[in-house]
Amino acid sequence: MKSFVSALGVLVSATSVVAHSTFQEFWSNGVDEASSCARLPLSNSPVTSVSTADIVCNAGTKPVTTICPVTAGQNITVEMHAQPGDRSCTNLAIGGNHYGPVIVYMGKVDNAASGTPTSWFKIDQEGYSPTTKKWGTDTLNDNCGKRSVKVPATLAPGNYLVRAEAIALHAASSAGGAQFYMTCFQVNVASIGTVNPPGVAFPGAYKATDPGILINIYQASSIANYVVPGPAVWTG
Repeated sequence: MKSFVSALGVLVSATSVVAHSTFQEFWSNGVDEASSCARLPLSNSPVTSVSTADIVCNAGTKPVTTICPVTAGQNITVEMHAQPGDRSCTNLAIGGNHYGPVIVYMGKVDNAASGTPTSWFKIDQEGYSPTTKKWGTDTLNDNCGKRSVKVPATLAPGNYLVRAEAIALHAASSAGGAQFYMTCFQVNVASIGTVNPPGVAFPGAYKATDPGILINIYQASSIANYVVPGPAVWTG
């Protein structure tokens, strides 16, 4: 994919619905679970308000009963694509100059098949690199839509949701312009750990005026020290 710098001259108005995308698939320590435990959104359209319940797991989702097995200390992988079931690496995971950070949260629940966390902790993020001139979404495109992260080894066992999110900032220079694409995956963590980390609430974790949400990414000075929204990454 072209670097972010080479695309600075592309008009924001050139983006389209075709560029909208969804986190669809999940891997557990190299095992492809496909969409079996994904609360898939009903469309690939973004959420644009940080103050409604849609910011939790997206605006309407397909119910699913499967809970994917996860082991603390091992890797999970979330996978994004533009169209349902299209896992082709020849197509961009998220195109249309939809530049922005990629973030992964987890939240504990009594039953992952029916519950929604009241507290979420961040386990991974990638914002903007002034060195490579790339965003987290560029890395997704470079890796066929996949982002892998290690589940903290000290995490307590139990049912969790994994919340994978990409924030597209191509139109974020005005309030409400940022586009949030998220999917929640239902998992059960096997672990000998005992830590239940502190977290944040959705809605509530983001404000529409946060510097990582209300931003003109076509001004180099605005992204030199880009701050990814939300709390710091919890590593355990």
